[in-house]
Amino acid sequence: MKKLLWIVSLVALSLMIGGCTKTLETPKEPVVDASLPRIEGIRTLAGATEVGFEWTPIYSEQIEGYYLYRMEGNSMKKIATIKDKYVSHYVDTKLKPNSNYSYQMSTYSSDKHESALSSVVSVTTTGPVTNTVTLGSIDSVSFINAVSGLPARIKIIWRPHSVETVEYYIIERNEYKSTSWDEVDKVKGRLNAEYIDQDVKDNYVYRYRVKVKTSDGVVSKPSDTVEAHSKPLPRGITGVKATSDLPKKIILTWNAATASDFSYYKVYRSPTSSLLYSFYGKTKNTEFEDLINDNGKTYYYKVVAVDVDGLESKQDGPTAGMTLSALNAPVVSSAKYDGSSISIAWGGDDNAIKYSITKEFEMAGKTQKQTFTGIFESNFVDQDVVRGVEYKYNIIALDKYGIASNPSDSVVIKTPKE
Repeated sequence: MKKLLWIVSLVALSLMIGGCTKTLETPKEPVVDASLPRIEGIRTLAGATEVGFEWTPIYSEQIEGYYLYRMEGNSMKKIATIKDKYVSHYVDTKLKPNSNYSYQMSTYSSDKHESALSSVVSVTTTGPVTNTVTLGSIDSVSFINAVSGLPARIKIIWRPHSVETVEYYIIERNEYKSTSWDEVDKVKGRLNAEYIDQDVKDNYVYRYRVKVKTSDGVVSKPSDTVEAHSKPLPRGITGVKATSDLPKKIILTWNAATASDFSYYKVYRSPTSSLLYSFYGKTKNTEFEDLINDNGKTYYYKVVAVDVDGLESKQDGPTAGMTLSALNAPVVSSAKYDGSSISIAWGGDDNAIKYSITKEFEMAGKTQKQTFTGIFESNFVDQDVVRGVEYKYNIIALDKYGIASNPSDSVVIKTPKE
């Protein structure tokens, strides 16, 4: 009995394991785009269990970031996706001491296509950590620099510290004209030699310095102070105009942006001047057409310039535009029956170029309808009438674009039987 139970349990376990098995998907081949910029000149710095990388960042509209590959077996395997194109440093960790590793990098675009791979870089990790620090004796980093002119960020780079027991770097910031220093972040790892501050104002000056902390608790004095400013926003757009005399559309025009790093324009729209403006479209031209299936419809617009880094100029006051309103409905001035025909005259909008008239009446127990078009005068004579019938007329005006007014008030005339 025990043996039977053991066999049943074994079969059940086999079924469970079989049911949980998943077929591994074959990794997709990367889509290589030869037009994407390729990384050149990768520099490395090796530690016992990590390798630091530095390269020249590529501030191109074409790319989103970088891929890092490491040789595993006989092929390169992607080990890191660096999602910010403004980054120029990376550290590969958890490596073996006294071991050789080979790497390549590529850039990638927003659609995840990537450039050709860089040249192969080979590096050998060092032996185990041997240098130590006497309490209170460590200096800060020997070199530090701040990069100005980046969009909505300031980049700080430094030379990795020579002491391998460095645990992290302390980043301190001082706003322009301020006397106090604030810790803004910590960067872990001796070979990490970069910090990007994204909590900054546009076109604003900041100062930075770095302290070093070792794994045994020693904190250095501050490094030299460096100063940088964030990139200013693009200049605002001028001369924005919106039409109010076109049928079913509003056309916006404005003066061209003159900045060398201009990329395109964004158009924002709102149904009222005071509500939130929503992104509505973008263009590289100084004209934007908004197609609207409504007459006399008003919208409010703001146009901004966008630079190659995605920064937008400030949204200045709105510009109102309106589609062409429909004509006023004709107003009947006279209507009479002279014994053989019905005559109708009316007044109306000066922009009307022609009219159409609908006629309704009942005969032989059935409702009849007729339409008269192509009437270019503001009067009409209907000779197709008989005695003893009630006729109802409505007049519609049309402008040069074919936009129709609302119908006039109904004109009702009943012809006498005798």
